[in-house]
Amino acid sequence: MSIFLRKRQALSFKRRLVYAALMVFWQTQEASAGIMLNGTRIILGANDRSTSAIVSNPSKSDFAVQAWVNDAKDDKDQLSPFIAMPALFKVRAGEEQVVRIIKTPGKLPEDRESVFYFNAQEIPALDEKTSNSLKVSVRTRVKLFYRPANLQGSAEDAPKKLSWKLLEQPAGSVLRVTNSSDYFITFIGIQLMDGGPPIELQDVDMVPPKSSVDYTLKRKVKSTTASVEYSTINDFGGYSAPLKSSVSF
Repeated sequence: MSIFLRKRQALSFKRRLVYAALMVFWQTQEASAGIMLNGTRIILGANDRSTSAIVSNPSKSDFAVQAWVNDAKDDKDQLSPFIAMPALFKVRAGEEQVVRIIKTPGKLPEDRESVFYFNAQEIPALDEKTSNSLKVSVRTRVKLFYRPANLQGSAEDAPKKLSWKLLEQPAGSVLRVTNSSDYFITFIGIQLMDGGPPIELQDVDMVPPKSSVDYTLKRKVKSTTASVEYSTINDFGGYSAPLKSSVSF
């Protein structure tokens, strides 16, 4: 493969990463025509008494908002170790509300991060002039990471320590990523290079701490010297420059 073609493919992957990162932001912030959050993720350290999220209303209408924290299964009946205060409030047009997120007594793993989700659901005010129109309540949901005090390493360095392995299974080739760190790692994009057209993985999200995730590949890998290129989301919601790693067989 020529140097020009490799550079062109690398540039294309970077452009796709930018597009994917923007989509993460837009899907979080513009899923609602009314309320918006000040970030795409929230981190609460064990030494912090609380953290906060800012709910803003850039629209021209007032909204009531319900806020709560639950788990990845989105189970409203499961008691959460976090509470949002206030849980119900009104945000007038052009204004904002600070919501505190407080950890309640209860045990969570101390050797790794835990992930929950902060929810903000808008409740449109009823307009007497349009009482027969359909009112849709839109919910915005972002990840909330609980970070114990004595984790090993750092969240910033964790993506560089991922290991990748190719497995041949009856259903086809599988790429396994293993995260030996204590931190959740969230991907923006992953592609595998084996000398042919890059294999871009679909539906990539997170790999939990001390865990592995398998991704089924679209085709069989042609080379025994394959490598992966990937980008991850940092604590501030930004994405990393593409990282490269070899793949074991």
